[in-house]
Parts: sequence; structure tokens; C-alpha cells
Amino acid sequence: MLDPAVRALSPVAGALIGSEERRRLLQGDWLGHAIHPLLTDLPLGLWTSASVLDLVGGKDSRPAARRLVGLGVLSAAPTAITGWAEWGSIPRRPERRVGVVHAVGNAAAVVGYAASWQARRRGEHGRGRNLALGAAIVAAAAGYLGAHLNEVREVASEHPAFE
Repeated sequence: MLDPAVRALSPVAGALIGSEERRRLLQGDWLGHAIHPLLTDLPLGLWTSASVLDLVGGKDSRPAARRLVGLGVLSAAPTAITGWAEWGSIPRRPERRVGVVHAVGNAAAVVGYAASWQARRRGEHGRGRNLALGAAIVAAAAGYLGAHLNEVREVASEHPAFE
């Protein structure tokens, strides 16, 4: 069922990678470690911090929570780009299918957090909080799939020095 999506997205990932030099940059060869897993800490950490403020911070923490949600949305872009660079190098179709579901889940989470930021900006803090908590559940499920790809399916890029 997911094979049409895999076929449609493969050229997009290939265009993103573009050249060997860009692939090396986006996959973190310069760091000696896949960069996508490192970058996931930014949006997830920002969003988690916003949720903590939402749950225990009180009214005075609302502006900070809104900023954290917005920064998380912004930091999701480079995270997604490096994720697509990783996905473009996955040779096996079953893992590519899981990667598509992972990406769709993450995109849904980003949309939820963006809606949360907009609601907060309009002064609808309760709605923004609820949207963020819902997006957190979606992000957790998508993150599970990403970790599955990395740890169980072993598809992360590896620096040649560690082979």
C-alpha cells in the first residue's frame, strides 16, 4: 500500500541529496555521526519544555511556552531535511515504507504544533496547550518509528571511520 508513496518520494529525496558532497553534509559525515538523530533533540526538547510550562508554569509562563513551541516548529525544518537525506540512502523497500510513515507522523506533529502556536498567539492558551499535547502524542509515535529504523532496522548512515 505504501509503495506508491515510496516511488513518488524517491526522486524528491534524490533531488534533495543532489550530489555526493550534499549527501555527506546532510548525513553528517563531517561530524562522524548521522546528524538527523541529533537534530531531533531540538524540536522535541523545545516542545517538551513548552508542555512542562503549560502543565506547571502558570499564566506567567505562557509567553515562554508560545516561544518554545514556535522555535520547535522552526527547528523541525532542518531536522526533516536531514531525515529525508537519510531516507534517500535507505536501500531496502520495507524500511523506506516505515520511513514514509515516520515522516507523515512527524509532519502531522509539526502541523499540530504550528496550530498550537497560532492559537497561543491569538490568546487561546487552553486550545494551544491541548493542540500541543495532542501533537506530542503524534510526535512520540512517529519518533518510535524513527528509533525503530535506527536501532532495529539499522538504517542510519555511518561514518567510514567506525566500520
